[in-house]
Amino acid sequence: MSDNNNLPYGDLAIIALKSCKELSGPIDEKLSRSRAKDTHLINIDQIRFSNGEGKIVINESIRGKDVYILCDVGNYGCTYKMFGFENHMSPDDHLQDIKRVLSAIAGKARRITLILPLLYASRQHRRKGRESLDSALALQEFERLGVRDIITFDAHDPTIQNAVPLISFENLHPSYKIIKALITEEPDLDITVDNMVVISPDTGAMDRALYYSSNLGVDTGLFYKRRDHSKVVDGKNPIVQHDYLGRDVNGCNVLIVDDMIASGQSVFDICEELKKRGANKIFVAVTFALFTSGPEKFEEYYQKGLLDRVYATNLTYVPDNIRSSEWFRIVDMAGFAANVIDTLNHDNSISPLLDSTKLIQRLLKKTNEGN
Repeated sequence: MSDNNNLPYGDLAIIALKSCKELSGPIDEKLSRSRAKDTHLINIDQIRFSNGEGKIVINESIRGKDVYILCDVGNYGCTYKMFGFENHMSPDDHLQDIKRVLSAIAGKARRITLILPLLYASRQHRRKGRESLDSALALQEFERLGVRDIITFDAHDPTIQNAVPLISFENLHPSYKIIKALITEEPDLDITVDNMVVISPDTGAMDRALYYSSNLGVDTGLFYKRRDHSKVVDGKNPIVQHDYLGRDVNGCNVLIVDDMIASGQSVFDICEELKKRGANKIFVAVTFALFTSGPEKFEEYYQKGLLDRVYATNLTYVPDNIRSSEWFRIVDMAGFAANVIDTLNHDNSISPLLDSTKLIQRLLKKTNEGN
């Protein structure tokens, strides 16, 4: 934990919805151990009636407390019964439970911080036609319901914070933790300018790729997605071709970095293109691994030698069968999240946590000295 000398802003209270139970346990354990307290988790009942309606009951006082609400809106592993059918919770279901918690608090908390590791409707952030602006509307509703601070990770478009200019919106990145996991899990990986290239899968992820490459001291490459704008498939224009811009990858190890994997089709296309160009090992590092079309094709590409490893954080739900796969590695973010909560609760700035450059450089220096 960080060295926080200020007095706490208020008595720390964590409300973890069931979508975040797995992440909140280690967070609470780290905070409780450093503060010599049994738990900071508030006891709640997350009730769902047989007709699909729900409610949240807070079973202990939160008056005057510094409350942190944790919810993973991408956790489709949460289920409930409705008219005898088992339903998997959608982002909209999780959104309603967040609003139920805020309604149950009813203004009694001293401060409310909402931690959404995966930002709600993060890909529905701007208007190109007559379409909804789901993310902006949700953020504004949180503000009206009393949220003072919003913490999220690797937002698809950080400018969404302009929708709520009067409250704090912090967008954090797991870069250090991902690089640390990569170095730990791949001890023989030669991270040098002659033997490794960081790849951006599209123009939108270029800033992220440049951050990784500049810290690792290697070159950057870019795949440009050519789309067919005359068609719309599953709500988006299908990709016709990936065009590569960058240095020769022949014989090099490659790290593809992005904010999320959805179906993974872009990753598969890029892996094939890289292998055609003679790439050696191919690693993928993302903040959120959604696997919306299942993991089967990832297993197929791993077995064929087209993909070596996927690194993703535990900030959103990943099923156990994927976690145990040889081609997948989880990046634990519980300690980092606990540090963020501890720092905010002591009313200190989290600016040092927003930029991991010094930590990455220190890690690489120690690694090189060890080698």
